Amino acid sequence: MNVFENIRRTIYGSKMTVCAGLAAAAILTAGAGSVKHVTVFVDGQETKITTVHSQPEKIIAEAGVAMGSYDEYRMSTIRVKDDTEIHIVRAVPVKLEMGGTVREIKTARPTVGRLLDEMGVDRKKYTPSLNEDAPIHKGMHIKLQTPEEIAAEEAAAKIASEQQTTYLRDGYVETSRGAMRYTNVMVMEASAYLPTDGGGSCITATGIPATHGVVAVDPDVIPLGTRVYIPGYGVAIAADTGGMIEGEMIDLCMEDYDDCIQFGRRDIDVYILET
Repeated sequence: MNVFENIRRTIYGSKMTVCAGLAAAAILTAGAGSVKHVTVFVDGQETKITTVHSQPEKIIAEAGVAMGSYDEYRMSTIRVKDDTEIHIVRAVPVKLEMGGTVREIKTARPTVGRLLDEMGVDRKKYTPSLNEDAPIHKGMHIKLQTPEEIAAEEAAAKIASEQQTTYLRDGYVETSRGAMRYTNVMVMEASAYLPTDGGGSCITATGIPATHGVVAVDPDVIPLGTRVYIPGYGVAIAADTGGMIEGEMIDLCMEDYDDCIQFGRRDIDVYILET
């Protein structure tokens, strides 16, 4: 081997070493640049992840989060980058009523309008019973009606209102049991409770079981044993009391948790029925 060949091989070997070093440095630099610190929020907890992944699904799996079929995620940035936050939204059951048929679906959509968009509901044909900006919550009941159904419902309500006005004038109120005479009508602040609330014994202050048709009152306002009629609830008996029931307040016993939540707290008419 001559001197020139030795020089050529030495130079070539040096170039290869330099190229290899540059390539390795480039790889390390690229790897370091792709490392991201991501925070995953789920079920009230947060998990910090250091990752090289750019796909949210892989990062969520890396955080040990199991996603349900209808669960969704929302990110604080359009693409995953350093300090991105990923929020897991768990799907909840919602009742959807259409044409008299009620079915339960699961959704993680944030609002009623977004859910209807996802389902492709034509707003020209159907009007939702709730505001489209209303946040979705567990057990929400959304009723979709056509203009014809709304008109028929309003007409029926008008007839019922006219009938009730007649009964009110004559001292009678129309109930599911027919016209019943009342002696007084009061506007009261109403709430709802389950039979198991309170002590959990399901027994009222008067000793009878707590069930639909039993209401809790302040005995100084409505004596225990008084029969009352509440529109939308029915004929009931004042048979229970409560530490928070004072003055013109009334608590309606309901047997379904979702019904209690949906009822909330509101002012209602309470008819004191004739004994």
